[in-house]
Amino acid sequence: MPNIVRLILGFAVLGGAIALMVFGLWGWGILAFFISILILVTYFFNENMLLAQWYLRKDNMPKSEVFLNRITNYEKQLIRTQHGYYNLLIGLIESRKAPMASEKYFKKALSLGMTMDHNIALAKLSLAGIAMGKRNKREAQMYLTEAKKADKNKLLADQIKQMKDQMGLMDRQQIRYR
Repeated sequence: MPNIVRLILGFAVLGGAIALMVFGLWGWGILAFFISILILVTYFFNENMLLAQWYLRKDNMPKSEVFLNRITNYEKQLIRTQHGYYNLLIGLIESRKAPMASEKYFKKALSLGMTMDHNIALAKLSLAGIAMGKRNKREAQMYLTEAKKADKNKLLADQIKQMKDQMGLMDRQQIRYR
């Protein structure tokens, strides 16, 4: 449902709640008030995004993908601040299927912007892994240092350390082509 419809419906139910309270039907008015608050909250937090994130935390990728696919046009159905997170979630799901194809989603998520630093660090860490898969050490190192700067709460410190160790192994390996 487009966001403008959510706003109109939420304010209409809020108006109905106020009208019910004015006419003395306090019980129904309070119930309608809470329903209008619920509708207005879904403007800021899309239910499909919340369910997709929950299933991602439970490591249930197919269900998460189902809820993300319910968002047909993310530019109309989500507010501007959620566009980056939508692309981040799509990138995380795609990285399980085809890691190299998920690069465009992570880059788009970074370009659209995200407010939480650990999500920025996650996107840059994923891009570093993709760059390592492409054997592009300079780009991988750049993304790793940016991820380390963005990870202020040290939530991804172990993963960044593992990635640096893998990069050290990448230096030692030599590939022979025939």
